[in-house]
Amino acid sequence: MPLPLHWTQSKKLDRGGRDLKVLRLMARGLLWVFLLLAVALAGGFLWIRSTSLPRISGQVAAPSGTLAGPVSIIRDGYGVPHIRAQTDEDAVYALGFVHWQDRAWQMDFQRRVAQGRLSEVLGEAALPQDKFLRTWGFERAAESALPALSPQARKLVSAYTAGVNAAMQEGKTALEFRILGYTPEAWRDVDSISWSKLMAFDLGGNYEEEVMGARAVGKLGAGGLAQIYPPYPSSAPTILSADEVGKGAPAAQGTPTTHLPESTFEALQANLDAARSLGMQPVAGKGSNDWVIGGSRTASGKPILADDPHLALTSPMLWYLADVQGDKLKAIGASIPGLPAIVIGRNERVAWGVTNVNPDVQDLYIEPDGAKLTSRTEVIKVKGQPDVNLTVQESAHGPIISAHDIPNSGAENLGPKVALKWTALQAGDTTMDAFLGLNYAQNWSDFYTALQKYVAPSQNFVYADTDGNTGYYAPGKVPIRTGWDGSLPVAGDGKHEWKGFIPFADLPHTYNPADGLVVTANNKVVPDSYGYNLGNNRNWAEPYRAERITQLLTAKPAGLTLEDIKRVQLDTHSLVWDDLKPYLFATKPQNEASTKALELLRGWDGNETVDSVQATIFEMWLLKLQEMSRDELGNDHVLLSLAVKNQLAGDGKLCRNTQLNIPNCAAELNAALGAAVSDLITRLGSDMNGWQYGKLHEVASNHRAFGKVAPLAPIFNHSAPTAGGTNTVNVARPDHDTFKQTHGPSYRQIIDLSDMNSSVYVGSLGQSGNPIAPHAADQQPMWIAGPL
Repeated sequence: MPLPLHWTQSKKLDRGGRDLKVLRLMARGLLWVFLLLAVALAGGFLWIRSTSLPRISGQVAAPSGTLAGPVSIIRDGYGVPHIRAQTDEDAVYALGFVHWQDRAWQMDFQRRVAQGRLSEVLGEAALPQDKFLRTWGFERAAESALPALSPQARKLVSAYTAGVNAAMQEGKTALEFRILGYTPEAWRDVDSISWSKLMAFDLGGNYEEEVMGARAVGKLGAGGLAQIYPPYPSSAPTILSADEVGKGAPAAQGTPTTHLPESTFEALQANLDAARSLGMQPVAGKGSNDWVIGGSRTASGKPILADDPHLALTSPMLWYLADVQGDKLKAIGASIPGLPAIVIGRNERVAWGVTNVNPDVQDLYIEPDGAKLTSRTEVIKVKGQPDVNLTVQESAHGPIISAHDIPNSGAENLGPKVALKWTALQAGDTTMDAFLGLNYAQNWSDFYTALQKYVAPSQNFVYADTDGNTGYYAPGKVPIRTGWDGSLPVAGDGKHEWKGFIPFADLPHTYNPADGLVVTANNKVVPDSYGYNLGNNRNWAEPYRAERITQLLTAKPAGLTLEDIKRVQLDTHSLVWDDLKPYLFATKPQNEASTKALELLRGWDGNETVDSVQATIFEMWLLKLQEMSRDELGNDHVLLSLAVKNQLAGDGKLCRNTQLNIPNCAAELNAALGAAVSDLITRLGSDMNGWQYGKLHEVASNHRAFGKVAPLAPIFNHSAPTAGGTNTVNVARPDHDTFKQTHGPSYRQIIDLSDMNSSVYVGSLGQSGNPIAPHAADQQPMWIAGPL
């Protein structure tokens, strides 16, 4: 007999009621779980915040005997410290203290790079970098430089070290140390010298150009060097004129043709790859602008000095703004965490700025069989792995850098031993004395005296003082070569040795130039009449930035103001576009999309703004054209804009690509435009009206260790749409792979000598290296749009 229907339904309803009760209980439980999780996350965030953010109020007791008197540190609305102390040593002590407070990880990472000790904390993936760093010997060079410093410099360095170590004792821990699970070691005096060696590598020498030059000669013949590194145009501006440098016999040119086997190129390439992975490589967007304008050209009747060094844009930013005042020390501007000085800025009477000279201060020597070599063993500790023993050999010229590990190749297959000779690796480097001396300079004579201590990397120093004087100097040790120019590797047979260095008094300089203007943008320093060889075609940046800055500044021959200078620094008009458009418009597109893209470019004013569609098309097309050399020189090589122009103008050999069936430059133009348009369609869609530059072109200020680690990158990296492009004054060359801006003005300053308190300073991100700190990136909007 069937059960009553109502009983069955009643049973179902009863079960449903219990199910609802269970669901309610589960919901309540989940709610409590979420609440507890939220509380735990909030508590964890507050704990991380409290244990990682520095104490910036109240009093801190310094270790007994370290300070001569009380020191005050007042931070402004952007976290910039204003340090006031009774002695200079105490002021520098405080600078070390705030550097570690805000940039502990950056400082430790930088010294680990110099030491070649990244594998200890990052693991086996960093082993190639450590091998490169240990072989070149950056830390050893720093150790040899420390004893050469003056007693005053040693006192200030030691005071800085004490300040760093005092900050360590505060118990705050940078997030990176927690994530990687290690505690940083105490700071040492030599650590403040070691990072300057890495800066010298980043900014000085021509090692990579020698390697690529030798490859070009091997692939393209004797004329290959001029094809990839074209001669500096005779009509382009040099920093100093013939009248300013005086008369002299042109320097001797010429270097014997050098042949290296492919295996040696691969070994040398290992150094380049390791340097690139650390963000240290020559790129077209790395350079700098600075200029000084005499009172005859300004509205105030006093000089204006501007500077914006172009470097890799990282998170945290390289620079740290500070106002440091002791007894005699009264310096304001941009410091570098790890260094006890204001590197770019001013004191009460003098202002200075720097750009890279890039003279040829490196040479590669192919050592003969039987050359006398010394050896040492470097022990590299690797996280989670056994120690690695690295044998480093040195000749009389320097370290053998052609013995890096090559996959599937034994050391016996690496070809001849190639040694590196470089001014920055030689003992007795007193560059730190020079920078500290600039902080104290009261006039041109003090400035001149301080720069006599400068070794590397050679910089274009512009100068101005409150009395209305202006000047320029290019200090540093630059080798004298007789009968050869250093453009290619040479035999280490004793016939190609340096004959000393250019005397300091003969280095390029000027004081109160007649035209009241000095413009530097890494362009050629002196005309060919200068009596010494500073470098070769590849040592100088293309003249576009220097030409545009000069064009803008001389358009208003008098009455220039701070607002005028701000507009010049932010200028995004492309002279490269002006130079190339006659050749680009000769292109005969192969399809409808390419035809439309070319038509969009007609009538464009060349201004690379974030909302410009034409800027997107032009820069992508230029990137494709710059890659035309890869068929001959490998996938890592890109041409400069001027080299592209020369190839197009002369139907050059590099336009030809047999693999892609490209017989001439006309076909290369068509193919490059088609490739650019196809790439943009893939990235941005087929509607060209939506190809605004800022959608694709963004600054990528990425973290050195976590920038490519998916869960951490969004926390530590910073990006935003940016204007500017290849060789614009506001330089922002797109990366060939990502189209992002990875290099550019890392810091900007404009100093008005009529009222120095109205001067402006801004960095690319912010003062703090902690991504959860309020000052991690609060300067970036001003950096992009310009300071108010």
